Amino acid sequence: MGHKETIFDGILKGNMKAVQEATGAALEEGVSAGSLLNEAMIPAMAEVGRLFEANEYYVPEMLIAARAMKAGLALLRPKLVAEDVKPLGKVALGTVKGDLHDIGKNLVAIMIEGAGFEIVDLGVDVSPDQFVAAVRDKGAGVVGLSALLTTTMPSMKTTIDALKEAGLRDQVKIIIGGAPVTQKYADEIGADGYARDAAGAATLTKKLLNV
Repeated sequence: MGHKETIFDGILKGNMKAVQEATGAALEEGVSAGSLLNEAMIPAMAEVGRLFEANEYYVPEMLIAARAMKAGLALLRPKLVAEDVKPLGKVALGTVKGDLHDIGKNLVAIMIEGAGFEIVDLGVDVSPDQFVAAVRDKGAGVVGLSALLTTTMPSMKTTIDALKEAGLRDQVKIIIGGAPVTQKYADEIGADGYARDAAGAATLTKKLLNV
């Protein structure tokens, strides 16, 4: 089995040690970091997403796969910078104002990063102004809003309104998600899309950015 196959298989099985060893060996042999990312790590996380959507993988499997990928990615990062490999885009994620739940948001971050995007994780209880700053100052092309409480869902609309008022709405795609959130609500508040789960959020992000 070649290094790329070992990395792919290691991520699927959550074998962090195998991923680290194969990534290190491949880099020592002169394999480009970009090819390891695009031909092994990203496809592996896409397969993890597919298995999750098919109910063959659950949250624990997704988490250990992500841990393995991140271990390999840590070795790749300096090389990716040296090779000038750019991420597919920048995505700012946060749980909206008043809401302190972060598990769903963290899973979305894992899957979107695994799809090849740079993540700006704003954390929880994020104000509309913080989302505005992520677009204006950090260049986020996608903003992901998460809410687990029905009482904090209105913060999603407030955030979209703030982006409009700042003159930034046309520059960014807005996706929303969380247990009480629906496609109907996304349509009502003027979001660009809704994802039911983390794997769906990664697919939606690629679709909105035509990747």
